[in-house]
Amino acid sequence: MLKVLAFNGSPKMESGNTEIILGPFLEGMTEAGARVELFYTARLHVEPCHGDLDCIFRTPGTCFQDDDANWLAEKARVADVLVLATPLYISGVTGTMKNLLDRLTALMVNPEFAAQDGRTYHPARAGEKRHKLVLVSSCAMWEVEKFDPVLEQMRAIDRDTAIIEFAGALLRPHAGFLRGMLELRLPCRGVLQAARRAGRELVRDGRMSDETLRAVSRGLVPLRLFVRIANTYIRRRAKRAEKGGEVGPDVPGKTVDSIT
Repeated sequence: MLKVLAFNGSPKMESGNTEIILGPFLEGMTEAGARVELFYTARLHVEPCHGDLDCIFRTPGTCFQDDDANWLAEKARVADVLVLATPLYISGVTGTMKNLLDRLTALMVNPEFAAQDGRTYHPARAGEKRHKLVLVSSCAMWEVEKFDPVLEQMRAIDRDTAIIEFAGALLRPHAGFLRGMLELRLPCRGVLQAARRAGRELVRDGRMSDETLRAVSRGLVPLRLFVRIANTYIRRRAKRAEKGGEVGPDVPGKTVDSIT
């Protein structure tokens, strides 16, 4: 049975926009026969890496920090698929997700170097499992190209560590609009169906089709309308805050909480 270890790095956890795509994706994997474990980084205790290298030289594979990273690394070592789900924060992953990546990489990756085609990387140890890596990400902005920096980070992990194979990404731009459209029962459920299909494909075929991933990312609203609705939402929310009112989640269309 395929073992899947998933992490959601949104501070809003189950109620965030990232979960809207992650949920059906993991359900699709489960339906196809995978065993899935999901953790929310906001509920984990993972301190930042200190860079002391004790986990390499003094106690290989174990960090001196007594937090959740050590037992999570044990789970990650036996997982077939690692899923990293995160809203886009300043063109990258959230802070809690970055802490987790730093710590797990230090605990899992062979520190020795190899060279090929003019570049260095960390080779696999003898008998070491290779893991597929999947990114699930949402963002406030309209265009899918906003994910380019975080995609490059995932590709760099693939290039630099022989035990990781980047298997693709489920990307949801203007994610707050998706939430608003779902709440208003507007036609958009094909996005969720595509996320579920991507999960089934990955388990069944070992890959996700380009067509399915494009369906997850497809545009939901024209650019000019997006700008008009999003700015109306931002101005209304700012006025509400000035008056001391509730500033909590809203959605464009209904308006949009498009950050997470």
